[in-house]
Amino acid sequence: MKNYTVGESPVSHFLFNSTKSSWFWLIVRLYVGYEWTVAGWEKVTSSAWVGNGAGQALSGFLSGALTKVGGAHPDVQGWYGWFLQHAVLAHAPVWSYVVAYGELAVGIALILGIFTGIAAFFGLFMNLNYLLAGTVSVNPILFTLSIGIMLAWKVAGCIGIDRWLLPKLGTPWQKGELLTKSHNRL
Repeated sequence: MKNYTVGESPVSHFLFNSTKSSWFWLIVRLYVGYEWTVAGWEKVTSSAWVGNGAGQALSGFLSGALTKVGGAHPDVQGWYGWFLQHAVLAHAPVWSYVVAYGELAVGIALILGIFTGIAAFFGLFMNLNYLLAGTVSVNPILFTLSIGIMLAWKVAGCIGIDRWLLPKLGTPWQKGELLTKSHNRL
């Protein structure tokens, strides 16, 4: 069988490979980062999420999600309800800190353009969990935009710290300047 390569469309090449699209991704990144930062900041400054009352707000959210498990067409699937009840609700204070500081960290990383693809992945993962818990709000929009940021990771952080950080650190499949220099000294 002869090798065959399917060519990339000019639109996808522009969006996901061209640094000229970095301005577009900057706007998307700042919007998504702002949403996460505001949500995270509200939580880390609330005693119902962090501090003496840690876990109270999360427990209330989870209790609401667990009421959506039943019925012919449940908003929350049974397997996810089981996970929420036994893994999250049982340790609500710990998860409360994880959620609050996770949202803040994702937001700051996206705004600064540092580890952009990784930050977008964790934002997407949180959005997925909120959607699985039966909450819609802005989550589908942030989920979709995070997919775009993840696909455009090479250029999405170009106007940001990733412009200098990624060449220094590299990727799992290509060593960066720091690893190459230290390797050459040996």
